[in-house]
Amino acid sequence: MSETKLRNRHRIPSKNIKDISAHLADVFGMDVLGDISEMDIAESNAQKAIIMDNEIVGFFVEDKPLLTVRGLLKYKPETRYVTVDMGAVKYVASGADIMSPGIVDADPMIKSGDYVWIRDVNNKRPIAVGKALVDRDKMGKGMSGKAVKNLHYVGDELWNYKI
Repeated sequence: MSETKLRNRHRIPSKNIKDISAHLADVFGMDVLGDISEMDIAESNAQKAIIMDNEIVGFFVEDKPLLTVRGLLKYKPETRYVTVDMGAVKYVASGADIMSPGIVDADPMIKSGDYVWIRDVNNKRPIAVGKALVDRDKMGKGMSGKAVKNLHYVGDELWNYKI
């Protein structure tokens, strides 16, 4: 595994912080960043990271900001979740995409193409961030195939990076 290195770290203007905050509020259904005034962006080997208080709390996918698993743990959103059974956790935490049979619950508002966060059924704690490949009604028991593309998970390079 290659070592993740952050480079080109810089403070972003407050207007951009408001745009990022508004997008995250839209995705996660709540004002996750509040009235923060300082945020940095840096590039890693694979993507751009959002840094606050010397912690990577977000990253960009297709030029859209999302929370990392650490950001999800910190800000605790309540929408756009996909809940997986405990049998799926080890696979999701190893980078596997989320298969429909392993899903036990999901936010009813999820549509194909939405960014979502994945949590385990027992603790309801985030373990990954992904992109829905199907609508909510095609997720879960009785369905087959991939339901969510895994974009970031506990244990990946972004999770393990220390600032």
